[in-house]
Amino acid sequence: MRILAIETSCDETAVAVVEDGRQVISSVVRSQIETHALYGGVVPEIASRQHIESITILAEEALSKANMKKQDVDAIAVTYAPGLIGALLVGVGFAKAVAIGLDKPLIPVHHIRGHIAANYIAFPDLKPPFLCLVVSGGHTLIVDVKGYTEFEILGSTRDDAAGEAFDKCARVLGLPYPGGAAMDKLASGGDTTKYKLPRAKVADNELDMSFSGLKTAVINTVHNAEQKGETIDGASLAASFSAAVADTLVPRTATALEKTGYKKLAVAGGVAANGFLRRELETMAEKLACELYLPPLSLCGDNAAMIGAQAYFEYLDGNCAGADLNAYATMPIDKLFGNK
Repeated sequence: MRILAIETSCDETAVAVVEDGRQVISSVVRSQIETHALYGGVVPEIASRQHIESITILAEEALSKANMKKQDVDAIAVTYAPGLIGALLVGVGFAKAVAIGLDKPLIPVHHIRGHIAANYIAFPDLKPPFLCLVVSGGHTLIVDVKGYTEFEILGSTRDDAAGEAFDKCARVLGLPYPGGAAMDKLASGGDTTKYKLPRAKVADNELDMSFSGLKTAVINTVHNAEQKGETIDGASLAASFSAAVADTLVPRTATALEKTGYKKLAVAGGVAANGFLRRELETMAEKLACELYLPPLSLCGDNAAMIGAQAYFEYLDGNCAGADLNAYATMPIDKLFGNK
């Protein structure tokens, strides 16, 4: 089954053709980083307008690279939640028009389910159940992947996501957008122990996380140094911050593995590209004799291939939509279409 998949949840316009949830026939992504870097972050209105300008061209390009005509696709998939509402509406509106025009099934896909499904592309033999650590720009979750369309959140952040904290700390250090990649590069030459930064704990759930205090500590460290005329060791502050994030994520993930009894751990989302976090997870997995699935960097960020992968399993489970499909800025991973 070949699915034409569309992803427009934030600032990447992406289209892909994916076969049977595992094989990517074609995948194209148009980033808006250069535009939004001028403002230090994503401007929703600009993102929506650029999606409108790009979506048709990219769909044609994806089909051309797959050596397919639009009539050859078996279904249309689209990210419908969560994300920037204006950006999502561009993709949903386009997908509905294509599905109606071609008389093909329309498959709505939750963005975070898509990130998890990126592992099915990178690791064709991976099958549920397994544990997944999701660390993206707007979400930080520890998820029990019970089945291809069955998920349970075991732990999550109570405030900022890890990716948000990376971006905000990068900004105070004067690094360019996107902050996560810039922080990772800067941290490679730093001392992880030079700055004492907090590791928050949540009293009522040992698997939940909080990054707001860590972010504030970094900001205060920079501002206090500026007021005193002191020089900040940016590399070491970035390294200390990265270590604090890993010290928050990795032990909780290990606890979740022990609680569930799983010996398979997948990682998903843009922050999964962070070099320090990847190394710490590799060390943990080795100690616990756990199989670790770290997707390649190309599948960590937003892309349509992951949406097409998850769409296949949604289709098999009967999760299709009609012309009344809407977009949602927020949506739990275990919900569908806003009412299931």
